[in-house]
Amino acid sequence: MRLEILQGDITTRDVDAIVNAANSSLMGGGGVDGAIHRAAGPELVDACRELRRTSLPDGLPVGQAVATPGFKLPARWVIHTVGPNRHAGQSDPKLLASCFHESLKVAASLGARSVAFPAISAGIYGWDARDVATVAFDAVRRFGDEGSGELELVEFVLFSAETTDVFRSVFFPGTAW
Repeated sequence: MRLEILQGDITTRDVDAIVNAANSSLMGGGGVDGAIHRAAGPELVDACRELRRTSLPDGLPVGQAVATPGFKLPARWVIHTVGPNRHAGQSDPKLLASCFHESLKVAASLGARSVAFPAISAGIYGWDARDVATVAFDAVRRFGDEGSGELELVEFVLFSAETTDVFRSVFFPGTAW
């Protein structure tokens, strides 16, 4: 499994699945969640409403993941996961690791060969980008060790140059960017 770190807009990535750093309501929000909902179109909200009406009446729990179609996105699927909110006392790295692991499991179950992640919980949820990168890379490595199905590419698509540099420094220690 190949891992890449890119600065850019996750909504434009031509991968099989993109991961949405969602809130538990699945109804959209700010940051990457809002950007994905805007780019996917109103059908994404309809699909999320259907999930809430049927299998997730109480919302998506922290650390879990669920997929919807990508609708107007280049990606075929959106995998929604709810990251832990440090400001709300959710500081256990295992919760954060679960977001990455469960998203990878969903991607593999869909037959995805490529998936793109944002920096889950590194924004408004208060996690340090270095901690997120460390947990994310460990989760991807562990998933690969378990057997990654047909998954060939994992991208981390980060909006800011600063977060991109942090992820690169964690993944490629000792390299100047």
